[in-house]
Amino acid sequence: MADGGTEAAPNRAGRERIQRRLEALVLENRFTIAVIFPLVGAISLVGSAEGVIPEPLAYNPLLILFGTLVMRSPLVVGLLPRIGWRALGWLGLLTAYTYGVELLGVRTGWPYGDFEYAISLGPMLFGEIPLALPLFFVPLVLNAYLLTVLVFGQRAANPLVRLPAAVAAVVAVDLVLDPAAVSIGFWAFEAGVYYGVPLSNYVGWLLSGTVAVILIDLAFDREALLERVRECPFILDDLVSFVLLWGSINLLYGNWIAAAVAGVFCLGLLRTGRYDRTMIANAVPKGLRSRVLE
Repeated sequence: MADGGTEAAPNRAGRERIQRRLEALVLENRFTIAVIFPLVGAISLVGSAEGVIPEPLAYNPLLILFGTLVMRSPLVVGLLPRIGWRALGWLGLLTAYTYGVELLGVRTGWPYGDFEYAISLGPMLFGEIPLALPLFFVPLVLNAYLLTVLVFGQRAANPLVRLPAAVAAVVAVDLVLDPAAVSIGFWAFEAGVYYGVPLSNYVGWLLSGTVAVILIDLAFDREALLERVRECPFILDDLVSFVLLWGSINLLYGNWIAAAVAGVFCLGLLRTGRYDRTMIANAVPKGLRSRVLE
């Protein structure tokens, strides 16, 4: 009979090789993923909303999903070494919750307020909500949570600090997202005082964000997760993409408060100490580095 430890070692070595290759791929294309993709995305979405981009490229769901997957890749690759059975279980529960609360919201108007999807975001579950919904929602919560534990440092060891701060960050994410999404016609509310978004939407995000943050907190060993976040230079690049994409759209449509909140996220990212001038220069393709360093 083969020794279990002997069998496990090659498997572990194989996983580590794959992980190193994925990390190298992200690092080599960091500028493209975190800067070029969101800026091109912002231009194409605004062009679609303004009728400049013709069919079938306007609001093309395959392009939207592909772009989202690419921008999510730093977060996914960064977290892979910490995704075990425990994490999969809690994240699976979060995925089910994401579908459930969104379906409830579309059908009843609770907890977000009456809204509907105005464009196709790919295949629809029950013909009502995007099948890819967790791809859009769960990483937003993960980004808010990871930024919180990095910025708060040792204070994040206290759940009475960590959890409320992460929930506040999740709600702040939607203060950026929803005004921009409404402006480009992703979805529409019946009425709203905040750039077309009702205050009830943020009460809903406070509720759903609290549940999501608790589930993510349960999914990972906090110390092991924090160690991974500190050692992985690109794990928050998905948040950079988010700020560039939705912050740019808010600026273009004059949603000044939403754009300012995106600016606050920029300050939070700078506070982590990993997005300095040298890092940005190193992430830029070689042909552009001399211009960045000038």
